[in-house]
Amino acid sequence: MAPANPLRSLPIDAAYLASVLASISGPIVLVGHSYGGAMITNAAAGIPNVKALVYIAAFVPDKGEQLGVLINKYPGSIIQPATRPVPYPGPDGTTGTDLYLEAGSFRAVFAADLPAATTRLMHATQRPFSAACFTDVTTSAAWHTIPSWALMSEADKAIPPALQRFFYQRAGARKVADVPGASHVAMMSHPGITARLIEGAANSRS
Repeated sequence: MAPANPLRSLPIDAAYLASVLASISGPIVLVGHSYGGAMITNAAAGIPNVKALVYIAAFVPDKGEQLGVLINKYPGSIIQPATRPVPYPGPDGTTGTDLYLEAGSFRAVFAADLPAATTRLMHATQRPFSAACFTDVTTSAAWHTIPSWALMSEADKAIPPALQRFFYQRAGARKVADVPGASHVAMMSHPGITARLIEGAANSRS
């Protein structure tokens, strides 16, 4: 399954994913990329049939941490200056802020190892990321009790490789696949490595 990621806020997104996980019988290997790593970290807590977490160039926050603080822990990310804020109305009458990656920066920041034609389509079809996701606080960290696997994009300009390394070492990842030259979207530029990592996690927990 590839459940949707609402990208509205960490509490909303994690609760949504947890509801999907609760509907699945049998063992689950849960995979998250980028912000999706924070989402699975929160959502998997307390779900007994989640047997493995796989992080693909992802955030792996601990309880009490905020992504907006973590992204500045190490230098190297150029994603925040490349975003364009767009206000949107919330269901409760408040105004939120969506973040879009600018066309001129998208490929360099997000997907430098993919063809330009591909990244033009990716930019046009991107889904916005609510700015609230940067300030929301992680309330649960499932990696403390669920074994993890990870892929590190060595040329990532969104989540710095040093930050990924910190996350994966702290979580005690059982295997880290280092991918030299990989951009933030390593699952697209290196699908074979990504698939083998996920399969390895699944096989080890079967």
